[in-house]
Amino acid sequence: MKINTLPQEFLDARPALKRLEDAGFEAYFVGGAVRDMILNKPIHDVDIATSAFPEEVKSLFDKTVDTGIQHGTVMILDYGEGYEITTFRTESTYTDFRRPDKVTFVRSLEEDLKRRDFTINALAMTHTGEIVDLFDGLLDLNKGIIRAVGDAEVRFTEDALRMMRALRFSAQLGFDIDLETQTALQKLAPNLEKIAVERIRVEFEKLLTGPLAAKSLQTAVDDRVIKYIPGDIDLWDLSLIISDLNDNQAHSTRVAWVHLLTRSELSVKEMNYFMRVWKMSHENAKAVTLIAPVARRIKSISKFELYQVYSYQEDLLEVLHLLQTPQKIIQSVKRVFDTLPISKASELAINGGDLQIENLVQPGPKMGRVLKIVENAVVSGKIENTFESLITYVKELK
Repeated sequence: MKINTLPQEFLDARPALKRLEDAGFEAYFVGGAVRDMILNKPIHDVDIATSAFPEEVKSLFDKTVDTGIQHGTVMILDYGEGYEITTFRTESTYTDFRRPDKVTFVRSLEEDLKRRDFTINALAMTHTGEIVDLFDGLLDLNKGIIRAVGDAEVRFTEDALRMMRALRFSAQLGFDIDLETQTALQKLAPNLEKIAVERIRVEFEKLLTGPLAAKSLQTAVDDRVIKYIPGDIDLWDLSLIISDLNDNQAHSTRVAWVHLLTRSELSVKEMNYFMRVWKMSHENAKAVTLIAPVARRIKSISKFELYQVYSYQEDLLEVLHLLQTPQKIIQSVKRVFDTLPISKASELAINGGDLQIENLVQPGPKMGRVLKIVENAVVSGKIENTFESLITYVKELK
């Protein structure tokens, strides 16, 4: 197979390939960029594999960064965009189910491709557009199949995360997992417990945000993979979550987590712990644990509670659509957001300094409580947000 008209992303990177070839080395575009080009999907990072060893690569280019030189990867910056160039390599055993104990640089493209995870990711392309397909990756792309390169048990034993990647690609591409690959996944799923939470989270998020997330999540349930990912999700009733995801729409990572927690039976305290288990960033954990309780109680939520998630309103509305919330309620929520007198506490017509000057409240916990009462009163429409009205209101409180 030959691609006669290369996408611009490959044309921009072609001079790097040419420089390697002109120096007597083999060089190919590899991996996900080649796969996505064939599937007419957006192309992200363009990666290059070569027979040149890392020091040989560095000698050919002026601007390089050792991004992963111990594994043969050097980033070159000679052409504006950064391109990762990785030496063909073989890998030894993976005693920790995560990383090879030893990497050996080789000059053979076939040796390099046979260590990759799935056939659809083991495609290479020359700078002229010729596709090199040594493991029937094109056939699997055409059939919509996720199949391990070689022995699936060996691939999953090398790096247990590949099992999550199989499910993630199934969700993103809508592909079925090959029977032999799925059998190995079922057998070796317990090895996921040896994988860092952060690595599992990346793949799980991509699964949840894929257009075919429902199908992939159901596979994870049926094959008991869900039992070996963090957070005891296997104890949940996932039927409603899977049903919601059947709308074939991709969602943002934050919305995916909010949706998951809204449909769970976790308390707010348990939600916070759940986010810590998944080692979520403080910012995302805070957002998710603010939005989920509101989404869960949307039919009886107060104006002030909606105000507290004002900055996350787009996420909330997206989750409400996912939850198949009646349109009447969604429109009502939108109206509240559109008509709030303030969107944050700093928009109040008074602040702590004003209260101190007026000799109403001194700095300390009491001042914070008074300002929160004032904020609630303004949002609820009890008083106007003017200096005179708010000062009079605080005097009455006192």
